[in-house]
Amino acid sequence: QVQLVESGGGLVQAGDSLRLSCVASGRTFTYNAMAWFRQAPGKEREFVAGISWSGSDTYADSVKGRFTISRDNAKNSVYLQMNSLKPEDTAAYYCAASATFRGGPTLGNYDYWGQGNQVTVSS
Repeated sequence: QVQLVESGGGLVQAGDSLRLSCVASGRTFTYNAMAWFRQAPGKEREFVAGISWSGSDTYADSVKGRFTISRDNAKNSVYLQMNSLKPEDTAAYYCAASATFRGGPTLGNYDYWGQGNQVTVSS
């Protein structure tokens, strides 16, 4: 049984930083794409950042320059460093992993999802 467990969310002020972590169990994702998505109340789930098996990363325009995605294959983990947080970053953040090498911003490319981790940014 594959599980993705996120941690690191919380309540912060605008301009602060947070680091989200996601640890996978049940299989390894060394050669698979992984990503972070987020969903605010009343809105659709949206792509935040993705990383390929080789370490190539992509970002949504709204977070480019502020967020950094990374992975540690030895720990079967993916991370999201979030700097200069804004109130509009408030959402539940979801870790996602693909069963293949395909990833990027397409939600349907991901087969496994974490339970969600709340990030709230106050102004």
